Amino acid sequence: MKQDQGILLESGTNELEIVEFGIGNNRFGINVIKVKEILNPQPVTKIPHSHKSVEGIIEIRGEVVPVVDVAHALGFSPSENPKQDKFILTEFNKTKIVFHVHTVTQIHRISWEQIEKPNKMYQGLETQITGVIKMNEDMLLLLDFEKVVADINPESSIHADQLRELGQRERSQKKILIAEDSAMLRAMLQETLSEAGYENTITFEDGKEAYEHLEDLLEEGKTIEEEYQLIITDIEMPRMDGHHFTRLLKGHSDMNRLPVVIFSSLITDDLRHKGEIVGADGQVSKPEIVELVKIIDHHIL
Repeated sequence: MKQDQGILLESGTNELEIVEFGIGNNRFGINVIKVKEILNPQPVTKIPHSHKSVEGIIEIRGEVVPVVDVAHALGFSPSENPKQDKFILTEFNKTKIVFHVHTVTQIHRISWEQIEKPNKMYQGLETQITGVIKMNEDMLLLLDFEKVVADINPESSIHADQLRELGQRERSQKKILIAEDSAMLRAMLQETLSEAGYENTITFEDGKEAYEHLEDLLEEGKTIEEEYQLIITDIEMPRMDGHHFTRLLKGHSDMNRLPVVIFSSLITDDLRHKGEIVGADGQVSKPEIVELVKIIDHHIL
């Protein structure tokens, strides 16, 4: 597979590249930024008492990495041609994981605007996918890998217990806007921020929905800084991603003073510059909720 690295150096274009892979007859996609390598299957060392969707562990260049059977995690049948299967080595949330899939076919360059929100029609997978891409007469589903991992290991996700190190917190009346496409993470983020004292949060499912809401407020004659004191945004979202959303906010004369914090599984040393280019006031890798709260405190306390 040939990969065009150019888009990875750009920021705020509202475009992405996705690796298409298959499970049975179903077509899925993963953001190419999360993909480190495509590997042929290799022997896996089983782990006693592990989750049923975890096949075991393998060693990749001296590093031990867990292997997740995506078909099992989604409730699909095993591969009919195991020798033709592929391992996708990924890195997100500062963690490396191998996902065992049945096929890897090609890379597509698309706009986030082409990605629709999932609904309950998608074979019961609506909670497992973050977007639907209609390609010709077929559909490509963007799999919510963070949820797959959280279902296997709940401790890997956001949870209020992480806030204990911050000690006793006071209640804040400051209002925070959250743009996050994962329903699971929206709920977790609201619950955890409430534990941290920030009870006044409003959520939106993507950057476009959030930006249109802010534009509506301006049309009503309201002042954005009086309505909200900070914005938290994911990067990967249908219709408008977090980098493009941030760029629009920072380029708008009535919105650019509002602090914007990017909270994403894609915050790495290699990609941090993309958030800096679009003007983000802070960037935190999921699930580091304590660091997120500290940055919020810095900007609005």
